[in-house]
Amino acid sequence: MIGVVATVLFVEKAVGLSLPVFPLYSIAALLGAYNLVFFIWIKSVDPVSLRALDISMSRAKQSLINRIANTQIALDLLSLTALIHFSGGIENPFIFYFIFHMIIASILLSRRASFLQATFTIFLFNSVVFLEYAGLLPHYCLKGFVPYTLHGSPLYIFGMNFAFISTVYIAVYLAASISGRLRERERSLKEANILLEEKDRIKSEYVLRVSHDIKEHLSAIQGCLGPVRTGITGELNPKQRDLIERADDRTDKLMSFVRALLEITRIKLSRQIEMGMFSLRETVEDAIDLVEARAKDKNISINVNIEPDIDKINGAQIYIEETIANLLANSVKYTPNGGRVDIAVKNKGDSVLLQIADTGIGIPKDEIPKLFEEFFRARNAKKIERTGTGLGLSIAKQVIERHNGRIWVESEEGRGSTFSILLPK
Repeated sequence: MIGVVATVLFVEKAVGLSLPVFPLYSIAALLGAYNLVFFIWIKSVDPVSLRALDISMSRAKQSLINRIANTQIALDLLSLTALIHFSGGIENPFIFYFIFHMIIASILLSRRASFLQATFTIFLFNSVVFLEYAGLLPHYCLKGFVPYTLHGSPLYIFGMNFAFISTVYIAVYLAASISGRLRERERSLKEANILLEEKDRIKSEYVLRVSHDIKEHLSAIQGCLGPVRTGITGELNPKQRDLIERADDRTDKLMSFVRALLEITRIKLSRQIEMGMFSLRETVEDAIDLVEARAKDKNISINVNIEPDIDKINGAQIYIEETIANLLANSVKYTPNGGRVDIAVKNKGDSVLLQIADTGIGIPKDEIPKLFEEFFRARNAKKIERTGTGLGLSIAKQVIERHNGRIWVESEEGRGSTFSILLPK
C-alpha cells in the first residue's frame, strides 16, 4: 500500500505524468485493508480448532497457510491488474511486477497451484488489454512517457503478450523447480536427522546397559578390595599393601568415570527432567559445603556474593546443585594453593546469572571452543591430573540446556577462568 502511494506521488511530482489518483489510492487502501484482515485472521486461529481436525497439527497448519496464500495472491493479482489498468495498461512498464507474485506463488504453493495462478495472471492481464483495445474499458494513456497510445496497436499487443506470457510461465517453472528441489532436500534432511536421533538413542541405551553392568562389576571388585586393604583378611606386607592400594585407587577412579558416563547418558535419554521451585541461594550454599574441605586444604578462599532478591527459581534442584558443585570442584582443583574462588549470583530480570571465577591455571585460548565436548580435557589440566573423565563440563552443559539456559566460559591461560550460567527463573 505504501509503495503504491509513494510511486503515484513520485510519478506525479517528479516525473510530471498525470494519473487518476482517486482510483489508484482507493485500490491502495483496499490492498492494505484486506492484507490487515489476513494478518488478523492468521493471528486469531485457535490451535484447539486445528487439533480437532482429523489430521496432524502440522498438516492442518500447512493446509490453512495454503488456502490463505492462494486467496491472498489471487487478490493481489486482481489489485495489481486494476492498478495497471488505471496507470497506462499495456503501456505501463510495471506489468512485469506480476512476475514477483509468480515467484512468491511458486515458493509457497504446489507446482499445480503455481501454474494455475500464472494462468489466472495471464487471463487478467489479457482481459484488461483486449477490453481496452475493443474500447469496452477506458484507456488511461501515459502521456509524456510514450509518444503515442500503444493500446490500439495489434503488433505491439502481440509482442508484449508473447514476452509477458513466456516470462510468466518460465519464471513459474524455474521458481517451482528450485522450490521443489529445496523442499525435497529439506524432507531428506529431516528424515536423516530423525534417523540419526534414533541411532543416537540406540547407542545411548547400549552405553547405559554396558555402563550399568561395568558399575556392578566394579562395585563387586571394590567390595573385595576394601577388606583386604583394611587388613580384615590378614596383615599385608608393604609390597602387597602398595599393590592393593593402587588397585583400589584405580578402581575408585574408574567408578567415578562410569558414574559420570551413566549420568550423561541418562540425561540424553530422558525426554525431560523433573522440575520444581527451589531456593537457588540454599543450593549454592550446599554446593559450597561439598568443596569447602578441599579448598581449606589448599588454603583457597571461597567468596560468595548473592544479591538479596535472589531466591526461588524453577528447575531440577539436584542437577543444578551437582552442576555448581562440579564447577566449584574444578576451580578448587585447578587453582594453586593460596588462590581464591569468587561466586556471584545476579538478578537479570527473567533470568539469574551465576558466575564462578577463579585464579587458577586458566584454559588455552585454542581449546576453549572444545571445552564442553564429551571426554575433552585441556592440555594444562592433564598435566595437573592425568586421570580425569572429561565428562563433568559436558554434563553441566546438558543440564543447563535442559533448563533452557546457557553456560559459557571466559578464560586466559595462567590467569584464571570465569564460568557463567544464565538460568531462566
